[in-house]
Amino acid sequence: MISEPLDATTPIAWSRLRVDGDGAVSYLQGQLTQDVERAAGAWSLVLEPDGAVISSLWVTRRDDGVDLVVPGALAQTVLARLNRFRLRARCSISFEGGCVGPLATRGEQFDAFVPGEDEFAAHLPAQSYGAALIRDAVSFTKGCYTGQELVARLDARSGNVPWRLVRASAPSLEVIESALTSRGPAGPSGATSAIRRDGVVVALGFAHRSLFEASVREELPIELDVA
Repeated sequence: MISEPLDATTPIAWSRLRVDGDGAVSYLQGQLTQDVERAAGAWSLVLEPDGAVISSLWVTRRDDGVDLVVPGALAQTVLARLNRFRLRARCSISFEGGCVGPLATRGEQFDAFVPGEDEFAAHLPAQSYGAALIRDAVSFTKGCYTGQELVARLDARSGNVPWRLVRASAPSLEVIESALTSRGPAGPSGATSAIRRDGVVVALGFAHRSLFEASVREELPIELDVA
């Protein structure tokens, strides 16, 4: 289980990856889930070849390239992943630490129900992070990209995955952890990050789909939202 919840005003650290060169857009089209040609400020995901999510990132086109704003703790991992497939692409990628991101504080992140670095550590498929993230970060019309096969296959199955991102509220983190791990097989269930606000603990985490059955949810000692 995670340690003490953070204060809701805790700032989120972001880093920027600058992708420059004539081939920046075409290269990123094959690496990110978002349609980079149309991204004037939009979420995207970067995936492993098997479709597991490494991180989300905020994509912005520039006249001479593309900016990718990434959770600070995942920036080097994303940079290494992008460089691994860059090969002969006509672009370069540079790192800048400490920049302004799309969300300022942990409280904003939890209110927006947006997964962060702690949630992406589970390395689950994109659909596990919810329909809103798929809608905002994934293009199904732009063509192929690394990791696309699993995303497309799960979309054809209506996004039916065993583990889902949830947001839970209760008086204590222990109550949330017990509830989230009360159903399903061994897996990534449980709280991954949490904040305390107005005497209530709010956590993001994962639960098995069996927890969402109506008869089970009615008995839970927590308020539960499913992404």
